Amino acid sequence: MAKKQTPHSAQRATVRDVAARAGVSPATVSRVLGGTYPVATATRTKVQRAMRDLDYVVNAQARALSGGTTKTVAFIVDDVTGAFYAHIARGVEEQAAQEGRLCLLCTTQGDPERVLAVVELMREQRADAVIVVGGAWEDPVYHERMTRFAYALDQAGSRLVLVGRPPLGEDVPATVVNYDNEGGAYAATSHLLAAGHRKVVYAGATAGLVTITERLQGFRRAHRAHGIEADPSLIVPGDFSRADGRRMIRELLARKAEFTAVVAATDVVAAGVLLELREAGLRVPADVAVVGYDDIPLASDLYPALTTVHVPQEELGRTAVRLALRRDARSGAQRQHVTLGTHVVVRESAPPPGSLRV
Repeated sequence: MAKKQTPHSAQRATVRDVAARAGVSPATVSRVLGGTYPVATATRTKVQRAMRDLDYVVNAQARALSGGTTKTVAFIVDDVTGAFYAHIARGVEEQAAQEGRLCLLCTTQGDPERVLAVVELMREQRADAVIVVGGAWEDPVYHERMTRFAYALDQAGSRLVLVGRPPLGEDVPATVVNYDNEGGAYAATSHLLAAGHRKVVYAGATAGLVTITERLQGFRRAHRAHGIEADPSLIVPGDFSRADGRRMIRELLARKAEFTAVVAATDVVAAGVLLELREAGLRVPADVAVVGYDDIPLASDLYPALTTVHVPQEELGRTAVRLALRRDARSGAQRQHVTLGTHVVVRESAPPPGSLRV
């Protein structure tokens, strides 16, 4: 004889099942699930206990169709294997957990079209916030489409958050959490110039990327502040890999370029620069000083320990989630824009001014 099934063992529990178990109305259960209306603590406890007893699972699609959210935060990044992005992701995940949200990680491998596709998907899924991290391409079409998504997310009750990217426009409903990108490059370059360097390389000048455009602005501004013209032949194109850091130095040495210092676009690039200089028989910092950017954990483990620009990576992630989810009626209608500070962390690869003999 077949075993008789109870209603709850035969199919997934519903809101009505939870309401009957807790002795409340289905509307009260919906209020507890949505978190948008006040519910007495004792009542909320009864509903939550009934949900546990019945192993109730929220139907995210039904919630989205009813106008609610799916209690998720989407984190969109080029490549999470990089330490810089990984630490921002940690900040996002930790803050999302504190806010009672699930964090969804989406990688795009640097493809702008995939970024747009993921943003659209998260809008359809009614994520509470869609956080896009990393430098934006200087492309008017891409900018216009991201602007449209910002408005679409806002209308859906969600929020577009740009981390390490410039604002889309004065009235565009997007949260911007940036860091002083140009100021960091200015400080790093000034550190070298104040130490007596006059032939300074910029390694990793990727064209069309806003992040690098800002860093080059800081690099050139530091030269002007010291009454020096930056040498265009020492601004070297390249990507953000260790291999390309090596390649750029190898090519400079092959054409017998004169330089005594290098500003690397990232710490990973700087790692390749240090290795190639060492293999060429050049001492750091006695022959060539090197400065990186980001201050990832690797920086202090390199030989010599890397002087670099510190970016508050985890705080960028935490701030992005906090601002997106804690908007009141006034701030929700306005653009939120926060810029976190950067500073130079002096280690062995580029000593303080006054210690270099030229």
